Amino acid sequence: MTTAEALRRRLAATLAEDDWLHDDAWRAAVETEPRELFLGPAILKQSGLPAPTAWTALRRDSIPAEEWLDLTYSNETWVTQIDGVLAENATGPVEGSPTSSSTLPGLVVQMIERARARPGDRVLEIGTGTGYSTALLCNVLGAQNVTSIEVDQDAAERARKALDEAGHSPTLITGDGLLGAPEGAPYDRLIAACSVRFVPYTWLRQIKPGGTILVTLARWSFGHGLVRLTVDDEGGATGRFLPGYTSFMIARPHDHPPRGRLEFLPGEERPSRIDPTQLDDWTGRFVGQLAAPSAERFGTGAEQILLDVATGSQARTRPAERGGWIVEQRGPLKLWDAIEDAVEVWTAAGSPHVEAFGLTITLDGQRVWLGTPDGPSWRLPV
Repeated sequence: MTTAEALRRRLAATLAEDDWLHDDAWRAAVETEPRELFLGPAILKQSGLPAPTAWTALRRDSIPAEEWLDLTYSNETWVTQIDGVLAENATGPVEGSPTSSSTLPGLVVQMIERARARPGDRVLEIGTGTGYSTALLCNVLGAQNVTSIEVDQDAAERARKALDEAGHSPTLITGDGLLGAPEGAPYDRLIAACSVRFVPYTWLRQIKPGGTILVTLARWSFGHGLVRLTVDDEGGATGRFLPGYTSFMIARPHDHPPRGRLEFLPGEERPSRIDPTQLDDWTGRFVGQLAAPSAERFGTGAEQILLDVATGSQARTRPAERGGWIVEQRGPLKLWDAIEDAVEVWTAAGSPHVEAFGLTITLDGQRVWLGTPDGPSWRLPV
């Protein structure tokens, strides 16, 4: 047995022990597929120099082979692209945000299992990335049943070569994953390795009634919730958000628009009805985001800053001198008023985790609800 084979078995055992992996078929796939092939010749690690958002490449040929394999078969996410620059093409520090990565293997197999993918299913994957998750799908479902879409041309070509070298020939598409792949529809499952602001109706039209869509809902305030939807025969879907803490990079067409320098202008002040630190909670962020769906969030703790990209409305909180908190708002939308209302509904329900929420999609719109479909709800702008 080679070192790589032993490390694959170790990784599969670790994922099973840590409750990421349960199905024998997917365990066998993890033990088989060579992640080092998909990780490529380099990864990017945050260096903080010369700027806090700077990344530097760690190249495979710069460290001992066994060290690289040990890194490859750890349950870690490794960034492979920053703002369109692949790790192997970085000639020095690269500044920006991750745009592609090799997701930690535990999350990859957990997503596949949560989508309930099984032999015989036809799966549409949104976000090929390095191609490792695509290879696992091919391993169990057969390449003829796997279609994967990648928006970035360089990343797509890199994944295509790796999949070919690994002996897999799925249908690979370079393009906007939010459009799906109608020429291959209908599919039994859709698994999204990116987050979206709302579920594209194009996806709903490409999944069989009774089929599954697994996707992370997110916006620009860094709230995330993984939802599993069952598609109906009327052009809609419904489902609940799942336990845990799943986040993915937002789909590029759903990312926030370009903005200039953040400048907060004076506004109207009043005491805040809620503790701003509640937006630092995983579900608190998600709830605040439902109330202010087109706002970006900056800051932490008692000093929260929100900027609505649609209207320019602003909100800023700070501690009050004699206890409590002050909120200052400006613009046509009272962002903090809406957030207070939503957070108070959530806390009145006992501040449950995001798994207490659900999503219903009809031709009339998309609505996130708390508790049951007839409970408190918030509409998603689409």
